[in-house]
Amino acid sequence: MDHFHASLAQLASELVNGPPAGEAYMLNPGDPGLLRSLESLSATDASRLPPNGAAPIVAHVDHVCYGLELMNRWSAGEPDPWSAADWTASWKRTSVTDEEWSALRARLRETTSGWHRFLAEPRAMSASELNGVIGSIAHFAYHLGSIRQIDRSLRGPHA
Repeated sequence: MDHFHASLAQLASELVNGPPAGEAYMLNPGDPGLLRSLESLSATDASRLPPNGAAPIVAHVDHVCYGLELMNRWSAGEPDPWSAADWTASWKRTSVTDEEWSALRARLRETTSGWHRFLAEPRAMSASELNGVIGSIAHFAYHLGSIRQIDRSLRGPHA
């Protein structure tokens, strides 16, 4: 794997799984990343509407899954999965049962795993494609931060 693709994969993995020992670039050392953070959250807490009227955590997780599913479809060869995308659908998901919350976290695990495999594989990309790939990592980081603002118990360790 070349350094560029290795870096993309490592930065994305850090957000999802936490940084490896001795190499924290996106999160503080010892941060569990999004997947393990969400494991500690009940379906009730994930469905709770924030006091400011913003979307609940389940909507953020569903939105991240949807976006990465589109990226995975593109990486599998679909030329334009975004043309028929309905970005508003995930924001309508405001509550989950325990079973649905477990399934949504499994979907996130599977989707991020597929995207990680793509990121790690060296390939030529146009400037537009590269912008989309790098943007997907930044977008994921934004939603991780949003989720942690909604439920401060999910925050990682301080620096």
